[in-house]
Amino acid sequence: MVNPIPPKFKKLWDDWNIRGVMLFSLSMQTFLILFAPLRKGTANKLIIMLLWSVYLLADWAANFAVGIISDSQGDPPDASTPSDNSDLLAFWPPFLLLHLGGPDTITAFALEDNELWLRHLLGLIFQAVAAVYVFLQSIPNKLAIPTILMFVSGTIKYLERTRALYLASLDRFRDSMLKEPDPGPNYAKLMDEYASKKEAKHPAKIITIEEPVNSYVKTEASGVGELSNLEVVLQAHRYFEIFKGLIVDLIFSFHERDESRDFFGKLRQEDALRVIEVELNFIYEVFYTKIQVVHSVRGHISRFVSFSLVVVAFSLFHFKVKKNNFDHFDVKITYALFWGAIGLDTVAFFMLVFSDWTFAALRISSNDSKLLQKIKSTVASVLSWFLIFKRPRWYQCQNQKVLDTPFLFRRWCGYVSGYNLVRYCLKGRPTRIHQVHNCFQRAIWGTIHYLKIDKFIENVGLAIAKISQFLCIREVIHFLGFIRGKFIEIFGLTDFVDEIKYVSHEPLTKELWEFIFTELKKKSGELDPSSSEPEAAKKISSARGDRILQDKPYREKLLPYVTEVAYDESLLLWHIATELLYHHEDDHQHISGDDNNHREFSKVLSDYMLYLLVMQPSMMSAVAGIGKIRFRDTCAETNRFFKRLKGNQEKEACTKILDVNTYVKPVTVKGDRSKSVLFDASMLAKELKKLDDKWELLSKMWVELLSYAACNCSARTHAQQVSKGGELITFVWLLMAHFGLGDQFQINKGQGRAKLIVTK
Repeated sequence: MVNPIPPKFKKLWDDWNIRGVMLFSLSMQTFLILFAPLRKGTANKLIIMLLWSVYLLADWAANFAVGIISDSQGDPPDASTPSDNSDLLAFWPPFLLLHLGGPDTITAFALEDNELWLRHLLGLIFQAVAAVYVFLQSIPNKLAIPTILMFVSGTIKYLERTRALYLASLDRFRDSMLKEPDPGPNYAKLMDEYASKKEAKHPAKIITIEEPVNSYVKTEASGVGELSNLEVVLQAHRYFEIFKGLIVDLIFSFHERDESRDFFGKLRQEDALRVIEVELNFIYEVFYTKIQVVHSVRGHISRFVSFSLVVVAFSLFHFKVKKNNFDHFDVKITYALFWGAIGLDTVAFFMLVFSDWTFAALRISSNDSKLLQKIKSTVASVLSWFLIFKRPRWYQCQNQKVLDTPFLFRRWCGYVSGYNLVRYCLKGRPTRIHQVHNCFQRAIWGTIHYLKIDKFIENVGLAIAKISQFLCIREVIHFLGFIRGKFIEIFGLTDFVDEIKYVSHEPLTKELWEFIFTELKKKSGELDPSSSEPEAAKKISSARGDRILQDKPYREKLLPYVTEVAYDESLLLWHIATELLYHHEDDHQHISGDDNNHREFSKVLSDYMLYLLVMQPSMMSAVAGIGKIRFRDTCAETNRFFKRLKGNQEKEACTKILDVNTYVKPVTVKGDRSKSVLFDASMLAKELKKLDDKWELLSKMWVELLSYAACNCSARTHAQQVSKGGELITFVWLLMAHFGLGDQFQINKGQGRAKLIVTK
């Protein structure tokens, strides 16, 4: 039988399979430790896919390398290979255990990975057995002691990752927060004493003494004035420790609610954003990194032992082992593996030192001695300069300030995604209200303006356009686009490509966040401070627009678009109405500053809510209903209507929709087979056009719809989203919890221990 693989390729594979995979595994670990933290700061699908691919390839490479090394140990030695080279190959599997332990910056890619901790533990056993098997095959081995040291170090690293997955599994995470069982007062004993007092005719009654509040919770709110960078981290960690139970649906006391409301009620809006940003970062690191393991006394000890063993093994290999009988290139690979292991641990150490958890550990407690307080204060003042880089940056753009934190220091993406029905039906590319250029782009444009070559570049662009038109390049591109579209449709990638192609990313503006914060604060203010009934907060949180229309003279005309339709239908109605009015007043120079801000708020939140409904169905599953069907039917009717248009201008399209006579309700004409709401939304837009305060009304309506979705989205889904760049809805969800909105506060005040007293 003829071998289909040419001999030279087979020899190349035999010579480089082990070496290549070892270097590949090391490069994957280096990539992950440096770039895995960036996924919390971007929602870019391509970057997340790249990190996901490297995450999978890293484990595959290490497992594959162990297999081919163990397989090669039984092969007869090659004449060209040094006699002791098999000892060196047997030295490599412990390095692969280090790699399988993974970097500190990523243990799980998704929450589901944490639930597979037991499978990972079995993987440790199998890989350890394979490494021992390879080592035994090489006995007697000149590298026995360094191999054993590296094996112990690799096992420690693998156990760290397994324990991190175990601690982050939701069941274990919930159990870690459960307090000791509380049987309450001894009812039987108390009743016996009470009965004896009654029989003795002694006047007695039972009173309840309120339990003292936990000192960690009952602290004076310091949210007056601007918080320093260190105070932001300390407060965020404090509230993370209190509210992390949200992730696993635990309930909280009204003491915790009142303390949180008091603190956040005194905060500036920007400081609230900063605190929540760090708080979500704590959630991200707990579920997706090794932070729970390495940031503990046990973790510090295991990390010190592991690193020391690597350094000792390296010293023995460098100073004691004679390398004459080893392949010179394999010796260089071994040095690369050593320097890689030491370098990655060093990088991990500095990341740990400058992490938010280190600053949180520097919190000064009243139980600390004066010497310890002084040490903590000194260390905090020395290290806190690093927090300046992580502070949110605002860039003045037109009439608003947009979030423009450098990419390397982001704790979340800082963007509000958007999906627009009219633009999608016209196949228009996403546009931004606020165009923000990064530092690199600003430097390029600054250089162009300084050299005064912008006119020259414009002329070059026109020349290229004319050449393209002459060579029919546009037609060729159109044909290739048609072929690509068919390919995407065949392989079911339409939704994925649509998300990349048609989803806009608008930077969060300071004004928008302040508006959302103010509206939620007003909601919180409607709660009775002395109330301990969870129904009140739940009722306010469940409002989805009807609250905004209270006491409005036009309430009766607009209320049916809120209360008489499902949430997903209401969202589509208000989205299309907002879009029609936005383009109807496209020339908005006559609009006042506040109205223009409300107009932009409405546009951004409208597109964002449709993005959540269509592109993030897992986040909206509790309220989405048949939203996807409604969206598709509405798109079908919109596409049919747009066939009469000659261009693809959104303003013209919206004007045409508004010009359609809507004297009769669409359901009367079409029936209810089609779920399209296009012309129902047009009727709503015409009602809104009559109002002078329509943009203020719309912006408040969208905050109400957003907050309703936020409190109905599962906490698990919010936790999943922090690893994908984060979402504005998650910030709203956590802010609502801090303001006491929702149904998670269900432990009444007044609870305490009963006591029998004798009255006079």
